[in-house]
Amino acid sequence: MVRRIVFLVVVGVMLVAVTGMAAESEKEMTAVYAAETWLSMVDEGKYGQSWNEAAEYFRNAVKQKQWEQSLQAVRNPLGKLISRKVKSKTYKTSLPGAPDGEYVVIQFNTSFENKKKAVETVTPMMDKDRKWRVSGYYIR
Repeated sequence: MVRRIVFLVVVGVMLVAVTGMAAESEKEMTAVYAAETWLSMVDEGKYGQSWNEAAEYFRNAVKQKQWEQSLQAVRNPLGKLISRKVKSKTYKTSLPGAPDGEYVVIQFNTSFENKKKAVETVTPMMDKDRKWRVSGYYIR
């Protein structure tokens, strides 16, 4: 009887863990889709539109004109996108210097016409409207 109770408790704990991992995985997948959609705007040179579609937190931190000028200086010299593949994705509920919330830090291995190996880090967050929107972008 005790064995059976212990077994049921262990199975219950495993089910809760698997359910939590599945929910986290679904959030990561949705955030990756949002990041890729947003990146396609950047790839097409639609810098103003990418600012409009970014998270409120992002828009409050960076003025649109400043964003457009930064991307023109950083992205234009790289040339056209050749390939982009997800390298890693990590769900987080806090990040340094940012308010607590839901984030997915995504790294992409990216190749451009004039830079064969780059790593793009895109951080979507769950915005106030309950949509994943990009709150940060960094390329190296």
